[in-house]
Amino acid sequence: MSRLVVFDADVLGRRRTGDETHVANLLRELGRLRGDLRIVALTRRPDLVPDGIEPYRLDARLQETRMAVGVPRALRRLRPALIHFQHVLPLSHRGRAVVTVHDLSFERDRELMGRVDRLVFRTLVPRSARRAQRVLTVSERTRQDLEELYRIPREKIVVTPNGVDPRFAPGGAPGGYALFVGAIQRRKDPLAALTAASAAGIALVVAGPEKEPELARELRRQGADLRGYVDGDELARLYREAAVLVFPSRYEGFGLPVLEAMASGIPVVATDDAAVREVAGDAAVYASRAGLAEAITRALAERPRLAAAGLERARRYSWEETARRTVAVYDEVLRG
Repeated sequence: MSRLVVFDADVLGRRRTGDETHVANLLRELGRLRGDLRIVALTRRPDLVPDGIEPYRLDARLQETRMAVGVPRALRRLRPALIHFQHVLPLSHRGRAVVTVHDLSFERDRELMGRVDRLVFRTLVPRSARRAQRVLTVSERTRQDLEELYRIPREKIVVTPNGVDPRFAPGGAPGGYALFVGAIQRRKDPLAALTAASAAGIALVVAGPEKEPELARELRRQGADLRGYVDGDELARLYREAAVLVFPSRYEGFGLPVLEAMASGIPVVATDDAAVREVAGDAAVYASRAGLAEAITRALAERPRLAAAGLERARRYSWEETARRTVAVYDEVLRG
């Protein structure tokens, strides 16, 4: 039987923060661990596909056209035994499939996404999760959401947590700024980070694409230092030189910046989100939005202890293990 897996890597090079980080690191490790699997990545950026993975260039101006026309055409040509997509499967595909659902924020809070996008996600994500042979997700929190909201059987869901890119490691003198990492959007609540940092007497540096321009303008007006989207090496430097990460997100499927900050040896202050607590455990300082400033002050005072606890916690996560779990799912589905 064919062992060809087609992996949708459309996010590569598109500055999609967490999703792109997940796909890039997972593909790198899949290229090393694939065994007798042949893995082909559908992508607009073949130059970003790692060794061991075959790139298949697939351009499209509109995502809707890509999924409705370009992807089905590519799958007819490649004739894979299995496909693996993020969030949504192509509607016309009837073969074996795996889908990764990173979070269900669009279900939990109506204000976190525009009406049209939310309607699309609420229609296509549950349909894809039910059609797929296996649903991968990055946390127990999202597995529980999939069970509760979509009635996906627990045995069909496999948790494959994110890992830590090796570039995120301690080093350098801590700077005099608090760091916020993530797309500038209401769900991430960067204004809460700025308010807390200002009250604690420390500047805020923001690293992430400006998804909501009006919110970005307000952050600048109030004195935040917006760096926009930064590449991996620059992001690693910003972590190493930060005094603290402030992460007041309203909802997370995992909270990758929290893991990256811990691996970089800086303390983490966060709102008490279920997924963030799952990742960070007792290695972070949790607070309500009203208590974030006090939490920053505490984190700075307890920096050595929190940094050591964070490094220990971060060692539990690796992209190699993520890839091992993913390959095991591929093997199981292909044998079915």
